[in-house]
Amino acid sequence: MRFARPEYLYLLWGVPLLAAFFVWSLRNRRRRLETFVSAGLAPQLSKDFSRGRAVLRAMLLFGFFTFSILALARPQWGARLETVRRHGVDIVAALDTSYSMQAEDIAPSRLEKAKNEIRTLLEKLKGDRFGLVTFAGIAVVQCPLTLDYGAARLFLDVINTDIIPEPGTALASAIETAISAFNAKERKYKVLIIFTDGEDLEGKVDPAVGQAREAGIIIYTVGVGTAEGKPIPVRDEKGDVVEYRKDADGQIVVSRLDETTLARIAAETGGRYYRATTSESELDAMYEEISGMEKKELESRLFQSFEDQFQYPLAAAVLCLAAECWISDRRKRHDA
Repeated sequence: MRFARPEYLYLLWGVPLLAAFFVWSLRNRRRRLETFVSAGLAPQLSKDFSRGRAVLRAMLLFGFFTFSILALARPQWGARLETVRRHGVDIVAALDTSYSMQAEDIAPSRLEKAKNEIRTLLEKLKGDRFGLVTFAGIAVVQCPLTLDYGAARLFLDVINTDIIPEPGTALASAIETAISAFNAKERKYKVLIIFTDGEDLEGKVDPAVGQAREAGIIIYTVGVGTAEGKPIPVRDEKGDVVEYRKDADGQIVVSRLDETTLARIAAETGGRYYRATTSESELDAMYEEISGMEKKELESRLFQSFEDQFQYPLAAAVLCLAAECWISDRRKRHDA
């Protein structure tokens, strides 16, 4: 058994408080009666009051509150197996985590903008499997293809420019690593979306694009940054900018968006190039194209689904309340 809303169980701490209040109230009733009347008259005035019935009514009220809280917490048991089938395509997002993505020519930074774009993309997916590759000097599969978008978001949230220890920007490595993340036996249903500023410091991107085309992968590229560019800040532990990155000659490096390379990569595989914008309308246009592609049955698997059983504690709560209303705390004649 499990509870869908376990936070409501904290309310059960109120039941002992109610019990303590009842005990105090019962004792206080006796004291008040003895204060206003003589000790000999008190038993006569309270002879119709049944302490046992009062305790029973209180127990029923405690039961009502307890079972009501359990119903709110939504107990679940009785797992059943469900077959789930989804249709879509496999989508891998390759995210550039090189130092140039720290440039702030697009707010709040290129990297954070790219991560926001991927989050928005995840919200649009409907049955498509999603994977995540990060790259700088080398590329790594951060999240394998999955239908669990929540897990993909968790991987995305922890990404920063320190996640890949090797500096540089290797677009070829990103494409080759993404190719390995797809099913090699298929020649369609595969989309690679690269989020980067387009600065390829390693070269050799053309052979990798050719491999992707042969594998049936359509590449979309999203340029993050501006053509004018900006210096790359270096921050201290507090997040303050202490200097800007410099080249071997000691000159401050200005990182610029290379749209030409990104447009060429996309065109050679049948995809399209988009520039990241504040409105993120490029994602709507991109996913509209992806949605029009031929889809496959991605996965047929059995899920355990727990059924809500709140009706049982709710029924018990109603019975306790009804019984409490029906029972009086006055003695019956045969109780005397």
